[in-house]
Amino acid sequence: MLNILDQIAQWIKEFLIECITGNLTGLFDQVNSAVGDVALDVAKSPQEWNGAIFAMIRSLSDSVIVPIAGIIITFVLSYELISMIVEKNNMHDFDTFNIFKWIFKVFVATYLVTHTFDITMAIFDLSQHVVQQSTGVIAGNTSINFEAALGDLTSQLEAMGNGELFGLLVETVLIKVTTPILSLCVMLVLVGRMVEIYIYCSVGAIPFSTMTNREWGQMGNNYLRGLVALGLQGFFIMVCLAIYSALVSSIGSAENIHIAIWSCAGYTLLLCFSLFKTGAISKSIFNAH
Repeated sequence: MLNILDQIAQWIKEFLIECITGNLTGLFDQVNSAVGDVALDVAKSPQEWNGAIFAMIRSLSDSVIVPIAGIIITFVLSYELISMIVEKNNMHDFDTFNIFKWIFKVFVATYLVTHTFDITMAIFDLSQHVVQQSTGVIAGNTSINFEAALGDLTSQLEAMGNGELFGLLVETVLIKVTTPILSLCVMLVLVGRMVEIYIYCSVGAIPFSTMTNREWGQMGNNYLRGLVALGLQGFFIMVCLAIYSALVSSIGSAENIHIAIWSCAGYTLLLCFSLFKTGAISKSIFNAH
């Protein structure tokens, strides 16, 4: 009788080990793939990330936004000219050099509006250069491999009792259910950043049209700060990936497999939270709002 019970217990143990091993195999593959995609795509410029969307945004800007910016330039500069004339005692104390300054402002404002995309792309090219340079300094492997990190996994599982194995099975099932959600969150950070960049680029001519005016210029200045913040958000994303790489490389020193599993899940959750915060951190640093 005892022999039969022992055989049943052994069968249950083998079944639990097989289920746990199956759950752990490729458990973080989706996360590894999503993190790897972020590391590659964050260094791409807007036109490299999706050329079709970039062409559409540029066409919208040239055909819809630039004419509106031209109207704004006309209003702003006309108002400035009238104010400049009136405030000098109806031109009795008027300095003719102010007319040349006003003409220069018209030239600068027109140039900024007609070359909006060139300026915005120059800003992003500079920020992408910073990101690409950081990839050479920030080195590390962001993939999680339990077999390589924990050594002989099967022998560790065989040393456990059925109760502990059952608890570990529940843990691996919970982690397996949540990892696709975490990988989706990682992907959404990258896609959301690029969508925000395209939105910024589509209306760039309007804030650029106000930059030469003292009163309205805050709109253009804040727009520029927002562009720089979006560009350098990629650098902050690379810093988050470097920290994540250093954290996951330490799972091999975990006391047991339970700690290793929950540490990896916690590090991945922390990475998602950090990636979502990079946009707010970048805008806070550059005072963009």
